[in-house]
Amino acid sequence: MKEWKTIGLMVGIFLAAYFIPFAHPIVRQSGLEAFMMLQEYAREHVLLCLVPAFFIAGAIGVFISQASVIKYFGGQAKKWLAYSVASVSGGILAVCSCTILPLFAGIYARGAGIGPATAFLYAGPAINVLAIILTARVLGIELGVARAVSAVGFSIIIGLLMHLAFLKEEREKAKKAAAILLPEEEQGKPLWKMIIYFTLMIGFLVFADWGKPGDVKITLNNGTVLEGVLSGETLTEYHFKEIDGNAIQVIPKDNISSLDYAPSLYTSIYKTRFYIAGAVFLGLLVVLFLWFRAVELREWGASTWNYAKMILPLLFLGVLAAGFLLGRPGHTALIPERWIATSVGGNSWFSNAFASVAGAFMYFATLTEVPILQGLLGAGMGKGPALALLLAGPALSLPSLLVIRQVMGTKKTILFITLVCVMATVAGKVFGTFWG
Repeated sequence: MKEWKTIGLMVGIFLAAYFIPFAHPIVRQSGLEAFMMLQEYAREHVLLCLVPAFFIAGAIGVFISQASVIKYFGGQAKKWLAYSVASVSGGILAVCSCTILPLFAGIYARGAGIGPATAFLYAGPAINVLAIILTARVLGIELGVARAVSAVGFSIIIGLLMHLAFLKEEREKAKKAAAILLPEEEQGKPLWKMIIYFTLMIGFLVFADWGKPGDVKITLNNGTVLEGVLSGETLTEYHFKEIDGNAIQVIPKDNISSLDYAPSLYTSIYKTRFYIAGAVFLGLLVVLFLWFRAVELREWGASTWNYAKMILPLLFLGVLAAGFLLGRPGHTALIPERWIATSVGGNSWFSNAFASVAGAFMYFATLTEVPILQGLLGAGMGKGPALALLLAGPALSLPSLLVIRQVMGTKKTILFITLVCVMATVAGKVFGTFWG
């Protein structure tokens, strides 16, 4: 079987090299977009998002006992506790669909049930408090509330349905775990040390990736002062919505003399995020020096490297494929944005289903879904399909799907994608019917 896969890969590469019209301008532009997206992904998500997540996953694999994971996330765990912890812990991290993957792989490999594990997998990127607030401020309070309520409910419902779909397998898994599960002994480090250790790692991940505040005051070169919400930006321009305004303005950065964020605790944290993350990192170094032996650190490093080897190649391949097919927002690739925009108008079942499926394969970095939706709504997208895309898009992406399949298999991955897309479609249809 392995040899056949190798032969199939070689034949596929040959056929692609032979038949793809690389000389065609659209294909060449799509190829450029693939590597531009990969560069953007590498610059914005690898060092401060993925690398800390790999180390946390590695620590879960080495220092969190299998008994503990099974106790709180296994098949015999109390459902209300398992799904509450999965949805809340996933939401607190507020990471993108790719950064959640090492953490998901870590708890699943240690024995977490498929239900709580997939609830955690969906909740991490979907229940992002700042993204939900920004959605309400920029796209409307109705969309923001619908996104928040649906995302929380979806994480639990999807997890329960995944558990029921593989109930026989989960019961067998629970029986095997119960047969070998022994009462936890104080063989390792005290619980309070482990709590401090993981809190420092998660703290570095959260603060190093603290999102930009939305409320801003912009002063233009001509002295005009604008106050409102910053909904997105590119290398050359800002997307801005004035207070009580409806239109989204595109302001070139060259036209701006200053940009100030509205005073708040969130803004203060954002301005000092690297100092806070640095202090947390120093605290982590002290903890590692005082509490951990060299052999433990080597095991941690080996576990981290194993997750990186399993996940990173598939992520990079997926990002390249997503860039080639869809490109970055505002840049043409093989599938033009206008095709998507013309397919998601109105509130038909097709437009909602298309929006959810398209969102499941598109890659959304954290908070970028809001400006993307701005453009699509301006091009005629219905509010129902907009919600469907918001519920499916941030939680899934082509890069993440490749990794999810590697972690939990093809059947579970297909069902997970189907549940997300179907529920997003139904939610979008209902929302569009009453509030479209």
